Amino acid sequence: MTANLASAYDAALFDLDGVIYLGPYAVDGVPGYLDQVRDQGTRVGFVTNNAARTPATVAEHLRDLGIHAEEADVVNSTQATLRMLAADLPAGAKVLAIGTEALAEQLAGAGFTVVDSMQDEPVAVVQGYNPRSEWARLEEAALAIQRGAVWYATNPDLTRPSERGIVPGLGAQLAVVRFCVDVDPKVAGKPFRPLLDETVLRMESKRPIFVGDRTDTDILGANNVGMDSLFVFTGAHGKFDLAVAEPEARPTYIGYDVGALLEPPRVAVFQETRYRCGRMGVDHADGIAYLATTPTTRDEQLDALWSALNVKWRFGADITSVLNSLDQLR
Repeated sequence: MTANLASAYDAALFDLDGVIYLGPYAVDGVPGYLDQVRDQGTRVGFVTNNAARTPATVAEHLRDLGIHAEEADVVNSTQATLRMLAADLPAGAKVLAIGTEALAEQLAGAGFTVVDSMQDEPVAVVQGYNPRSEWARLEEAALAIQRGAVWYATNPDLTRPSERGIVPGLGAQLAVVRFCVDVDPKVAGKPFRPLLDETVLRMESKRPIFVGDRTDTDILGANNVGMDSLFVFTGAHGKFDLAVAEPEARPTYIGYDVGALLEPPRVAVFQETRYRCGRMGVDHADGIAYLATTPTTRDEQLDALWSALNVKWRFGADITSVLNSLDQLR
């Protein structure tokens, strides 16, 4: 068996919000875990759908949290968007930026002419997350798209985790504009391919694993590019989201947090009538799953959950009662 999960991969790629940090605070234990992952020769990369900050600013934030990070270790959705724009638009094209100053800065740095109004006749609208977005800016985006500008979005996240709870993300701001236009944006961020393709290219990785907290962006995105994934419970989604995940949004592995990379991979094996992971077994009868063994620790609850999920995904059994009993998992 693999000594630990990370050792099977040449790079570990991490979503940020809900995996590495929650707002201004690092998730407990993360700085030390990342050091250990690096020490065994696995490259660490940070991947974020959030285009509100430049990679340099993100790297600085990570260092402030005690995490070793250089600008080159961070890939954001704006970088993937820039590659899309370069393929579609002529050099110096006028672009209406709807987001933070960081978004406008990266667009200008790539040679595009950043404008402020639809009256400047932009050929494209690029919309990124801005926690202080003004309603008038959303109106400007809608009007420019109505006049023929091509619409790009850095990412589709409807929500984002914070230290205070779940808050609206860029997807909610995109929805406001979408009500006013008859087209969908071209999206760079997860679960779409451009961001992860950009990350693999920049990291020069041959066998990466992606670590995320959302089935609908992180895990789905990894599956879309054929990448293994680890789902963690420190962010937006939890056990009930995993239970209802469609096949394309199911992770390769689960673990409580980033520290799972330093443990043997969690594997569920089917034996006679039940799935078993570690000492925890989950059986099913008449379409209902039940615990064959009672978990007491959090790790045992994770083993039980992985067994239950495999029962659900293979047999379609109702695992609600099992999920409700796993009180140490959100």
